[in-house]
Amino acid sequence: MGARKVVKKGSKIAPDPVTPGMTVEQMVDSAFLAYNAARLREGCRLFVERMLEPDVTVGLTLSGALTPAGLGRSCLIPLLKHGFVDWMISTGANLYHDTHFGIGLTMHQGQSQVDDVELREQGIVRIFDIFFDYDVLLSTDAFFREVMRAPEFRKPMGTAEFHHRAGRYVLERERALGQKETSLLAQAHALDVPVYTSSPGDSSIGMNAAALSLAGEPIQWDIFRDVNETAAIVHAAKKSGGKSAILILGGGSPKNFALQTEPQIQEVLGIAEAGHDYFLQITDARVDTGGLSGATPGEAVSWGKIDPSRLPDAVVAYVDSTVALPILTAYALSKRKARPLRRLYTKRDALLEEIRIAHLDATAPAAKGTRS
Repeated sequence: MGARKVVKKGSKIAPDPVTPGMTVEQMVDSAFLAYNAARLREGCRLFVERMLEPDVTVGLTLSGALTPAGLGRSCLIPLLKHGFVDWMISTGANLYHDTHFGIGLTMHQGQSQVDDVELREQGIVRIFDIFFDYDVLLSTDAFFREVMRAPEFRKPMGTAEFHHRAGRYVLERERALGQKETSLLAQAHALDVPVYTSSPGDSSIGMNAAALSLAGEPIQWDIFRDVNETAAIVHAAKKSGGKSAILILGGGSPKNFALQTEPQIQEVLGIAEAGHDYFLQITDARVDTGGLSGATPGEAVSWGKIDPSRLPDAVVAYVDSTVALPILTAYALSKRKARPLRRLYTKRDALLEEIRIAHLDATAPAAKGTRS
C-alpha cells in the first residue's frame, strides 16, 4: 500500500466580530470563512491576486438578467474602466436591456408576487421583481432599427464590430441626454473593449435585425469571425508569455463560447496549447444535471479548456450574481490599482493574422505528408 496522503487543516476559525464601518474587503477576508462565503472569498482573492496581474488577459462572460438590475452601471462599467476586464461575451438580452439606460429609458423596482395579467393590461413588463413600461421595449426596438439602417451596417461583420458601432450611437445619445456612464455597451465602445454575443439571433436585438431582413435590409453577422477572433485573443495572451483568465457570471452559451477558445486553438487549429490559466465562476447551476452552466473546472480540463496544472487556481462560488458581483467589484477596486487598458478591439485584425499564421505553421507538416 502507498503512503497515506496527509490532509492539512487550514487556519483556525476564530473571526473578529463584525463592526460598524467595516469595509467590504475586511468583511470578506475576516467573516467569509466557510461554505459558499468561503468560495466567494477564494474567488475574490483569485481575481485580485492572480487574475489582475499585468500579464493576464481577462475575459468576462455575462448571462442572466444582470443589466436590467443595474449591474452594468454599478459594477461592470467600473471593472472595464479600471482595466479589470479586457474582452466580453454577453447574451444579447443583457446588451439590449443595457441600452434602455443609455437612451434615457427607465427600469423600476417592483415585486415578484403580482398579478401578471393585470400588469399586461397596464402595459408593464416584469423581469422577476423589476418593472418597466412596455413602451421601453418599443422605443429600444425603434432605436436599434434606426441604428441598423445606417450605411455602416451594410456589410458582413462580427458581433464585436457590430456592438462597437452600435455602442457609438448609444454613447452619443447618452451624451445628448446629459447622462454619463449609464450604458455598458457605450462604455465598451469608449474603452475599446470587444463585446461578443454567442447567439446574435437570440435577443430583441436579433429580432429587430430579423425584421430588417424581411424588409430587404439584412444584418450580416459573421459568427465564424467571432469564433476565430475570440480564439485569437486567447492565443495572443498565451503566445506573448502571459496568461488567460475567464470570469464567468452565470453560465449558458457565453460560458461555453469563452471556454471553447482553447479547444478551437488546440483541437481544431492544431496549435499546441494547454488551456486557460484562471477560471472563476459565479453560478447557481447544479453540477449533477450535466448541463454546461454547472460544469466544473475539472470537467473543463478533460476538454482541454483549462490547463490541468492550473486547476488549483479555479474557483466556483454558488452565489447569485446580483449578490456576488458587487462584493467582488468592491473587493477588487479596494485592493488593486487600475490596469492599463488593452483596447483589444483595435487589435483584432492583427490578432487574427497571428493565429492564422500559427494555424498554417502547425498544420503544414501534416498537409505536406498527404500530398501525392
